Amino acid sequence: MSYVDEVMERVIAKNPSEKEFHQAVKEVLDSLRIVIEKNEEKFRKNAVLERITEPERVVSFRVPWVDDNGQVQVNRGFRVQFSSAIGPYKGGLRFHPSVNQGIIKFLGFEQIFKNSLTGLPIGGGKGGSDFDPKGKSDREVMAFCQSFMTELYKYIGKDTDVPAGDIGVGGREIGFLYGQYKRITGLYEGVLTGKGLTYGGSLTRTEATGYGLVYITEEMLKANGKELAGKTVVISGSGNVAIYAAQKAMQLGAKVVSMSDSNGYVYDPEGIDLDLVKEIKEVRRGRIKEYAEAKASAQYTEGKGVWTIPCDVALPCATQNELDLEDAKTLKANGCFAVAEGANMPSTREATDFFLENDMLFMPGKAANAGGVATSALEMSQNSQRMSWTFEEVDSKLHQIMIDIFKKVDEASKKYDLEKNYVAGANIAGFEKVVDAMNAQGIV
Repeated sequence: MSYVDEVMERVIAKNPSEKEFHQAVKEVLDSLRIVIEKNEEKFRKNAVLERITEPERVVSFRVPWVDDNGQVQVNRGFRVQFSSAIGPYKGGLRFHPSVNQGIIKFLGFEQIFKNSLTGLPIGGGKGGSDFDPKGKSDREVMAFCQSFMTELYKYIGKDTDVPAGDIGVGGREIGFLYGQYKRITGLYEGVLTGKGLTYGGSLTRTEATGYGLVYITEEMLKANGKELAGKTVVISGSGNVAIYAAQKAMQLGAKVVSMSDSNGYVYDPEGIDLDLVKEIKEVRRGRIKEYAEAKASAQYTEGKGVWTIPCDVALPCATQNELDLEDAKTLKANGCFAVAEGANMPSTREATDFFLENDMLFMPGKAANAGGVATSALEMSQNSQRMSWTFEEVDSKLHQIMIDIFKKVDEASKKYDLEKNYVAGANIAGFEKVVDAMNAQGIV
């Protein structure tokens, strides 16, 4: 049995029921086979794969809080500190009912390679809770965040572990979390990113993941003799990533015709009205079906199906495993030639394999959505220097980082004769940097 297969068996045996984690590890290790097999004895002797698939630390804790009816509620909190080989742990906090240890571990594992690709000195981590902020009052969200941070603060710090936002954790939640950290520790430091502009946040952070997604999509298209201008784009999701991916795609001349949420999706053949989406999702915190109620040209469909809309480019920006093999086949049949992931692992393994086998351009999330964490690292730099850069300065740095990520991914795929296999390229480029750092630091 090969070393890769041995480690994969061990990961599954040691982490039963964590299917998302198994999926993420298998996808990475399969694409690394070509690298591992060239020097398998050395990798095996140093237990490189065992070390990189085992988190340095997993913290799990209860989060008690009081709702508006005076009832005590109890949720579960997590922080997985996966790898500090190239810098302090960095990765978001996700508040969503689906959160469990396996999902946080899959996200943290992906974060190792994503953060490596940015070229910035940040390691991989992730955290969150099964708390659902949807439908909660501001006071309830504050109560939860304060209780969550009362435990989490022991494990984080500006040079140790710097969390950020993710699904269910936006500016409101980051503010409450930061206020509690400061209250407990007495420290005013860059321990969280995604902060408000009045207390150490960075311009462009809100837009960063969506903008970065479109910047790298544009690079991928250019490298393959195509352009984004004039193309029809289907986007899933309607949070920060989806909204600002749509905004940047429109600025570059594309036509975005869809957005979705967990209830259903809207299709607007005239092109999505982003101001209306922002009013519904960012101001009213409403549901995407309200878009169709307000705009005559749009139609709303309950449930799944956003990938049945004909398009040239698809940008999945909602959640993991939202795009399966049947969706991939439908996209291809309807003329889609490029897919780039704005969410973390939104395509199933079968869908990913289909894209690659059918010569569709495909950029995995660990490269395509790295703009968010890259800009978080830029926020850390500004906090350390007590400086605030302009929107244009941060956007320019972000754009260059995404261009550089595409270059690394492209070069790694070509180095191993896997041209246009950007999944393998992203995994190999991210892995080689982390392993070099691990080997330089000895067995830690």
